[in-house]
Amino acid sequence: MARRKTISDEQIHDILLDTILETGPAGLTFARAAADCGLAPATLVQRYGDREAMVQAILLRAWDVLDAQTEAADAEEESSPQGAIEVLIRLMPTDAAERNATDGLLLLREDIRNPALRARGAAWGRALVKALGRRLSNDPERGERLGWQMASLWQGAHTWWAFTQDEPAERAIRRVLGQWLRDMEVA
Repeated sequence: MARRKTISDEQIHDILLDTILETGPAGLTFARAAADCGLAPATLVQRYGDREAMVQAILLRAWDVLDAQTEAADAEEESSPQGAIEVLIRLMPTDAAERNATDGLLLLREDIRNPALRARGAAWGRALVKALGRRLSNDPERGERLGWQMASLWQGAHTWWAFTQDEPAERAIRRVLGQWLRDMEVA
């Protein structure tokens, strides 16, 4: 008879995502994961089989959370160029901007290397671009082009902000995106 789970997979994944951000995916061992989530290493081995499967499960859960946040932002923000900026700002919590720009690169590396994670990232990117594009143009083709440009600019602005940190992250990214909208005559 199987034992009842005392902690859900989602709870484990949420806890261990913080661990991965601290240690990097390569630093997540069953011993470290067990210490952080309160389960025995053997229990984690039973659930996941191997360390790579555990890391993949954690990062797939992170994609699930980002998908839900993106859907909520898309549903709640106005359908305008300014609404596109608001969608992106909601996906970049300012209290975690530095951590996301630095430690998040370790996750991105893992996401790109793993085919299942890479597919999830690509699907999220297409959904994000669609949400942005609808706010930037009534022409679907132009909206898609502008959506990819805006998403790329957002990621680049976030990365460059991490180097300079001349102003608060949200202000810097809003400034860059707003200027782009004005330059593109979308606003």
